[in-house]
Amino acid sequence: MSSPINFRYVALADEIQNNILKGIFTPGEKLPSLRKLHNQLGLSVSTVHQAYIELEKRGRVEAKEKSGFYVKALNKNPLSKPVPEKVVTKPCRVVVNDLAETIITDLQCDDILQLGAAIASKELMPLKQLSRIMKSMPADTLQDHFSNYDLCAGNLALREELSKKMLGNACSISTQDIITTNGCLEAVTLCLRAVANPGDTILVESPVFHCFLQLIEDLNLYVIEIPGCPEEGIDPKAFEKTISSNKIKACLLNSNFQNPLGSVMSKENKAAIIHMAQKYNIPIIEDDIYGDLFFGDKRPTTFKSLDKKGMVLYCSSFSKALAPGLRTGWTVPGIFKNTVIRMKLNTAISTPGINQAVVARFVKTGAFDRHLRQLRNKLKNQASAMAIAVSKYFPSDTQITFPKGGMFIWIVLNKKIDSMEIYQRAYQKKISILPGTICSSTDRYKNCLRINCGIKWSQRLEDGIKTIGQIIKNLL
Repeated sequence: MSSPINFRYVALADEIQNNILKGIFTPGEKLPSLRKLHNQLGLSVSTVHQAYIELEKRGRVEAKEKSGFYVKALNKNPLSKPVPEKVVTKPCRVVVNDLAETIITDLQCDDILQLGAAIASKELMPLKQLSRIMKSMPADTLQDHFSNYDLCAGNLALREELSKKMLGNACSISTQDIITTNGCLEAVTLCLRAVANPGDTILVESPVFHCFLQLIEDLNLYVIEIPGCPEEGIDPKAFEKTISSNKIKACLLNSNFQNPLGSVMSKENKAAIIHMAQKYNIPIIEDDIYGDLFFGDKRPTTFKSLDKKGMVLYCSSFSKALAPGLRTGWTVPGIFKNTVIRMKLNTAISTPGINQAVVARFVKTGAFDRHLRQLRNKLKNQASAMAIAVSKYFPSDTQITFPKGGMFIWIVLNKKIDSMEIYQRAYQKKISILPGTICSSTDRYKNCLRINCGIKWSQRLEDGIKTIGQIIKNLL
């Protein structure tokens, strides 16, 4: 039988744990000090300390040296995980819902809760530091940027910093291998145009980033979707079966923290997919825009780091990790570099030099790495808080993916639910979400949602999740 002392510390641990699960204490929040709970509850400091140690053993809190105890971010779903689909797919035309434009337009509306777009709130961005860098630029430097086109390949100083940044993420990348772009989507667009022609078929992981589908539609291409696992992405066996039985011109894949599933492929699976793609002479356009936003101990590997033939066209951007308004992205297109340069020259000529110069200075000082460390922790805590809120307010049969990085969670609801109906009802209450139905060229994912975790946690955000949960319950 437990002694009274043991009972007291276990009871206190249980009470704090329940408050964590209810969202009273949120992930990343500092718990009351030992002394404060001692005075508040009349328990000994030793009993309070034992309760915190018990919570640490349960994985609910973590101790930080000379700082205290903090609520630990979740490392697993509070709800069950979605089951990977097993669907036989074939090439098809893309007809995409135009809802994507509405979601982007909503970003300009402060009165709308932005759960639809994958973007970090401005409170998480180093906007003051970036502003100081721009203000510190000499007048003649600014005038040079205003009066001239930059190099088509991009600002040399930025490309030098990018070549250093990509150490370990690609094989021997030099400044000459890099082309800067107006964000990641332009990089993907240029690369897709460089490797495919109208009527060709592009392989994607499903569900897929809705803007990729719009791009494929606008370029008059076909798409073939391979359902991905919410944790590990595309199964190499399904990949091999698909490319061996269909004429695939190129693959367009998120290797890390796939949008919208949040999955990340293992290094072994990436190596297997690279091997098979090169066997069939199929280039891979790799969108790694979320790769820096990992929640674990190290950055996951890229397809580009395993590419020995230059068949991977790597694309990324600072839009998610630094500042979307700077529209500063880049690509490392391998053997397709000359074609991509020509495409860029004929469409954009160059990327705004002043934006690139600001980013280059920010990265060179080491400020970007420091910012990333803080941002990853905040996003991890916000994803945990979001998962707890969904488990609290959504129906009990809800399934979610808990990401290992990135800034969104994928939610699978009862098959009776139509996510477009949720979108419309939520929009009437000034809440924007991303319905899963626009993440496929088929009729799948009607009962799915993608929710942004990049927004700083607040009572308004929790109230928004509660409202969506009630809308869903009303539709059952």
